[in-house]
Amino acid sequence: MKNSLPTQNIWQVIMASSAGTLIEWYDFYIFGSLSAIIAEKFFPPSNPQLAYIATLATFAVGFIVRPFGAIVFGRLGDMVGRKYTFLLTLLIMGGSTFAIGLIPSYHTIGVLAPILVLLLRLAQGLALGGEYGGAATYVAEHSPDNKRGYYTSFIQTTATLGLFVSLGVILVTRMLMSPDDFNNYGWRIPFLLSVLLVIMSYYIRIRLHESPLFAQMKKEGKTSSNPIKESFANKENLKLVAIALFGAAMGQGVVWYTGQFYALSFLQKTMNIEFVQSNVIIAIALLLGTPFFIYFGSLSDRIGRKKIMLTGMLVAALAYYPIYWAMDNIGNVKLKTEQTELFKIESNTAKNDAGELITKTTRVHSYSDGSTLKETGDKKELTVSNFNVACLVLLIFIQVIFVTMVYAPIAAFLVELFPTRIRYTSMSLPYHIGNGVFGGLLPTISTILVTNTNNHLAGLIYPIGIAVICFVVGMICLKDKRGVPLGEA
Repeated sequence: MKNSLPTQNIWQVIMASSAGTLIEWYDFYIFGSLSAIIAEKFFPPSNPQLAYIATLATFAVGFIVRPFGAIVFGRLGDMVGRKYTFLLTLLIMGGSTFAIGLIPSYHTIGVLAPILVLLLRLAQGLALGGEYGGAATYVAEHSPDNKRGYYTSFIQTTATLGLFVSLGVILVTRMLMSPDDFNNYGWRIPFLLSVLLVIMSYYIRIRLHESPLFAQMKKEGKTSSNPIKESFANKENLKLVAIALFGAAMGQGVVWYTGQFYALSFLQKTMNIEFVQSNVIIAIALLLGTPFFIYFGSLSDRIGRKKIMLTGMLVAALAYYPIYWAMDNIGNVKLKTEQTELFKIESNTAKNDAGELITKTTRVHSYSDGSTLKETGDKKELTVSNFNVACLVLLIFIQVIFVTMVYAPIAAFLVELFPTRIRYTSMSLPYHIGNGVFGGLLPTISTILVTNTNNHLAGLIYPIGIAVICFVVGMICLKDKRGVPLGEA
C-alpha cells in the first residue's frame, strides 16, 4: 500500500506534527531544565541534596509511566486514528504543565506540594507516551518509502529543539528580572506560557487529515479490534518488540539522556557552573548539533538504520569517560591558581519564600584562568572563562552528535518493523521503555552513584554499560528493513 501525496502535503504534515511534538517536549523538559529550583520550591529544605535527588526521581516518574501511555494511547491510535489521539495527548500535556506553574511552594502547603507535582508528572508522562508514536507513525505513513528516514528525522529533531526552546524561554525570563525575582516567582512563567503554545498547536493540528494508510485500512474494515493483544500476545510480534527494545531503543535512550540531560545536570550540580552560563552552554551545543538529525536520518535511507545507530552507541560508550573527565577538570578549582589579592566578601539582603528579609554573605574567589567561584553558605556557583565555555560547548556538542546518530534513524526503523494495523501500539512500547525507563532513570541513577561514591565520573557506569549491552544485542539480532513499503511491513 503506497501513498503518492505531493511534496508540499508531506511538508504540511511534517510541520504540523513537528510543531505539536516540539511543544509537548518543551512542556515535558521545562521541569528538567528547572530541576534545581523545583527542588528548592516543592521539597523539604532540610536536606538540599536529598531534595534534588527527589526532584530527579519525580522527573523520572514522568518517563517511567511513558510505556503505559504508549499502551493506552497506542491502542486508541490503532483503533480510532492517529490524528485525534495526538490531539488528546497535546491537551493533557499542556494542561498539566500549566497546572505545575500554579502549585504553591512547600513552605505554603507542605507535603501536598510534591504530591501534586508527582501527579501532574504522571499525567505528562502518560500523554507523552502517546504523542511520539502517533507523530512518528503519522509522518512515516505519509512519506515516500525511499525518503522515510529523511522525513521522520524532522520529528526526531523536536525532542532536542523542545529542550532548546525550554532553555531559551528560561534564559530570556531569567535575564529580564533579577536573580531573586526569578527564584521567587519568575520560574513559573515558562510553565504558564505553555497554555498559549498548546492553543496554537491545537489549531494547527485540528486542520490535519487522518493518515492515508490508516484511513484506507479503516475504510476496508481491516483495523485491529484489539491491538494490545495482537502486539504482545503474538509470539512473533512480541519477539520484534523485544529486539526493538534491547537491540535499539534501550541504548538510544541512555545515549540521548547522557548527551543532553545528564550533561546539564553534571554542569550544574557536579561542576557547580552558574545557572545562566550552564544553560547557555547546553543551548549552543544543541543548536549546533540539531542539523545532524536531518543528516543522519537522510543517510539512513542510503546505508541503512542499523549501521548508524549501533556505531553511535559504540562510539558514545568509548568516548564518555574521556569527555566527562575533561569536563570535570575544567570545573575543578583545586587545579586552578587562585588570585588571593582579588578575594572579596559580598553581602546583600533578599526575601525568602516566607517573605522575610535575610542577609546573604558571599565569598568570591578569582582564578588565573578567568574563572570566578561564589560561595553562599553551602551553595557554590562557578563562572568559567570564555575559552572554557567554548571547550565545554565542544565537549557537549560531541555528545549531541552521538545523540543524532542513535536517534535520527530510530523512528523510521521502528515504523518499518511493525504492520500498519498495530504499528502505533507496537512501536510505542519499546520506544518508551527504552527512553522512559532506561533513559529517563539515567539522571537519577547517575546522580546517586556520584553522591554515594564521591566520584564525579561514577555516574557514567550506567550509560556506558547499557549502551554496550544494546550494541551487542543489536549486532546479533537487528535486521534492517530500510525502505520497505509500509503496507507490507
